[in-house]
Amino acid sequence: MKNILVLVFALLCFGVKAQEAINAEVKFAAADPSPADIVYFPLNAAKVKAGDATKPIIKVIYSRPQKKGREIFGVLEQYGNVWRFGANENTEIRFFEKVTIGGKKIKAGVYSLFAIPNKDTWTIIINKQTDRWGAFTYDESKDLIRVNVPVKTLAKPIEYFSITFTPLTEGATLIAAWDKTQVELPIAF
Repeated sequence: MKNILVLVFALLCFGVKAQEAINAEVKFAAADPSPADIVYFPLNAAKVKAGDATKPIIKVIYSRPQKKGREIFGVLEQYGNVWRFGANENTEIRFFEKVTIGGKKIKAGVYSLFAIPNKDTWTIIINKQTDRWGAFTYDESKDLIRVNVPVKTLAKPIEYFSITFTPLTEGATLIAAWDKTQVELPIAF
């Protein structure tokens, strides 16, 4: 009888603790000031309807920092330094098929995207190291390719760092813009 009472008491205590755990308030992180976003090429690849055979060729996952009245390139993001091409984790680019960038073939796979901004040209970097915060542990030895692209100056500033694609005859152009700066990276496939 004593063992049964001990067992009943233990079960009651466990039940109370389990109920407390269920009722405990879950703490969620606050919304990030640089929200994550995803862009595909073709742009509608993720929104296909039944019967549409469109498949993604490129997918970019990145965070979108805001200008917030700041001077961006040359001040916030120093010229000549490796930049994560966005905010938070380094930007991730996925090729669903083999592509060619700057004359070099890149196998299908997931890579990171970095840049070295300068006043008139940027160096765009495709790197094998993924899932890192910022460019703090960037490893140049894992670069697949570096391509220099010219800077275009925009008439109106872009508040959020933004990436999109435009089609080319045999590929697409990745376009990135923030503040009054825009760069374009041609990708053949």
